[in-house]
Amino acid sequence: MTSKSLRVLLACAVILTLSAMAQTGSAATPASPSASAPAPAANNGTKVGAINVEAAVFGCNEGNRDLDALRKKFEPKQSELKTQNDELEGLKKQLTNTQDKLSPEALDTLKKQIESKQKLFDRSVQDAQEDFGAQQQEIFGRILNKVAPVIVKYSQDNGYGLIIDTSKQWPQGPVLIAGESFDITRAVVELYNAQSGVAAPAAGAKPAAPKPPGAGTAKPASPTAPKQ
Repeated sequence: MTSKSLRVLLACAVILTLSAMAQTGSAATPASPSASAPAPAANNGTKVGAINVEAAVFGCNEGNRDLDALRKKFEPKQSELKTQNDELEGLKKQLTNTQDKLSPEALDTLKKQIESKQKLFDRSVQDAQEDFGAQQQEIFGRILNKVAPVIVKYSQDNGYGLIIDTSKQWPQGPVLIAGESFDITRAVVELYNAQSGVAAPAAGAKPAAPKPPGAGTAKPASPTAPKQ
């Protein structure tokens, strides 16, 4: 997921949350027919906070659970890609060890076989990574829509007038430095966990953020030209 996509999702979720809260407030207190509609109350907080939105979404119990399920879902594809990669490595090694002994025709056939399998492998890795990324982004967006109101309420209840997102550190993101004293990520995660009712992972079973399929798979080098 790109930093731009993450910020857009967060901005949309927070805007929708603020709009819903404003509409709720207006419905609860009907205005006089002669009075004009009042503007939503401004956030008068003066404190500045920081939150790693990506860590909050995937670090909460629900995000942790869904991310682990996604990782397990892609384990067969990861194994399939490893098998393809091992086959390519074997053919590459065969080319290196026998290229001086093969006839020009046999050498050309082996090189074409490697090239064909390399293209198939590259396409499989790309497709798997795009599929994984799309499903990971779906999880992120779905949970963010539920975490965003918690961020808004926490900021209002604790006097924050500005919350910055530190998911991407500078220069990938706009934030150069954000000290731990500013960070509200853990507080938001704890509040959301209590609200969601999703149980925490078993002790020692907390999954690490999964790598996209093929991320740790070595890519065989292109076939070397035969020695003259």
